[in-house]
Order: sequence, then structure tokens, then C-alpha cells
Amino acid sequence: MKWARERAKMDTKELLKKVRKIEIKTRRLSDHVFGGEYHSAFKGRGMTFSEVRQYQFGDDVRSIDWNVTARYNEPFVKVFEEERELTLMLMVDVSGSEMFGTQSQFKKEVITEIAATLAFSATQNNDKIGLMLFTDKIELYIPPKKGRSHVLRIIRELIEFKPEGKKTNIAGALKYLSNVLKKKAIVFLLSDFIADKYQHTLKIAANKHDLTGIRVYDRREEEIPNLGIVQMQDEETGEYLTVNTGSKSVRNNYAEFYRKRKNYFTESFRLSGAGTIDTRVDESYVTKLLGYFKRRG
Repeated sequence: MKWARERAKMDTKELLKKVRKIEIKTRRLSDHVFGGEYHSAFKGRGMTFSEVRQYQFGDDVRSIDWNVTARYNEPFVKVFEEERELTLMLMVDVSGSEMFGTQSQFKKEVITEIAATLAFSATQNNDKIGLMLFTDKIELYIPPKKGRSHVLRIIRELIEFKPEGKKTNIAGALKYLSNVLKKKAIVFLLSDFIADKYQHTLKIAANKHDLTGIRVYDRREEEIPNLGIVQMQDEETGEYLTVNTGSKSVRNNYAEFYRKRKNYFTESFRLSGAGTIDTRVDESYVTKLLGYFKRRG
């Protein structure tokens, strides 16, 4: 019993270290790199009335408040401010395929860092942040809230959450999003997008929300190398298969399957009017995000 308590204490300590490490790295990025770009890329819902002040030379005459002007017998203008508060929703695929990685990191680790960076960038702008983790079902939903402690909770869940499902249902996750978020939100959908049959649901969600798909992938997923006969495990089904990677037709069939999934992602997001970012685990997601924000801004 004592051993179990000590082990739990160690696990908690290790988790907090991981959370802190990701916070330091991603907060630095959001503070020094993404803060202003995020603000420019994602505008508020519009302009809201702030106050009236005396007319100054150069003011637009269309902003004159005629009621106040008549009352004081001198010109006053209405001052408006951007209604800045927004909601950021992170939709994260935690299916089995996210645990794949042949370079320095798993896809899941890169997705966690990107999500944390986006969350801290949103916090800088006083926006609410929510999280949805999904596989072939909704694994976890955290409603949007503000604050550092809330963001740290999101990072903890991204690091340690153990999903029940292994497969991927993007359409189901998008449908759930449309049901729970009634007002327009900034939505980032993070996945490897090795899935299909989500185009219609994506279009509905993108009509309501400002939606961006971030596809995180590994170079070894694009094609199978010639390694002879090897045993492979499907991360989403757990099934082991003996594959003859020396066969050119096997390699070509797999490459064709992967190409179709990639094209389906690109075409579906293009038709829905949503944004896309492609980043490989061994590439700089910082450069990709920054380029995307600047293009939008």
C-alpha cells in the first residue's frame, strides 16, 4: 500500500514536471512569437460602443452623436472598440495512430505542444479556451474558460489522458462541436487525418465557426520502405499483420491509400472554406503556425 502511494506521488511529480516543461517552452513561443500574430489573425466579433468624446479635427463626421451634440451645443463623437473576447476550441484526435513516430517525437507530443502554444496565445488576448479529445467517440470535453490554471489543466489532459477508443471519427467530433458550441468560435482540429467521410459535417461546422485543420504526420507514413517481410501493428485496431515490404505492389498500394487520405483532407477543407496547416513531426511547427497567422492577418 505504501509502495502504491509512493508510486502515485512519483507519477504526479513526473506529470507536473512534464506540464511545466511544456508550459515554459510554449508560453515563451506565445509571448514572443504568436501573441500579436494571433490577435491580428483572429479578429473580434465586431465593434462595440465604448464612450462619447468631444469632436476633434480629423474625426469622421459620420461618427458624430447628434443627440449628445444637440444637448451640449457642441459636436461629440461616438467611440467604438473592437469586441475582442473570443472562444478558442481545441479539437484533438487521441486515437491510436497519434502514438506513431519514427523521428524525435510522436505525433501526439507535437500535437500537445501546438495545442498548448495556441492556448497560451489565446490567454494573452483574454479569450476563453476549451478542449475536446476524441477517437471514434468523444473521450473528454472541457467547456471554454479563461485563465492560466485552466490552460494548465488542458495541458495535463493532453499529456496523461488515456482514451478508451482507438479508431478515428472526425465527422462525429465535428457534429458534437456543432451541438455544444452555439456561438461562433475559433476552432483548431488537430489530427493526422487518416480518415474519411467527414467532408459534409466539416462544411456545416466551418459555416458556423472559424475552423482550421492542423495535419500532423510522420515521413514514414507517406511510404513504406523496403525492409523485406516485417510484422506491423495497426495502432487503431491492435491487429498484427505480416507485410512483405519488398513487394513493389504492396508499397504502391499503401502509397496510393495515403495519398487519397491526404488529398481528401486538402479538398474537404478547401471546399468548406476552412484553413489548413501541414506539419511533419521533424519540421518546425513554429514556422508553419507563424506563416499561417501572417497570411490571415
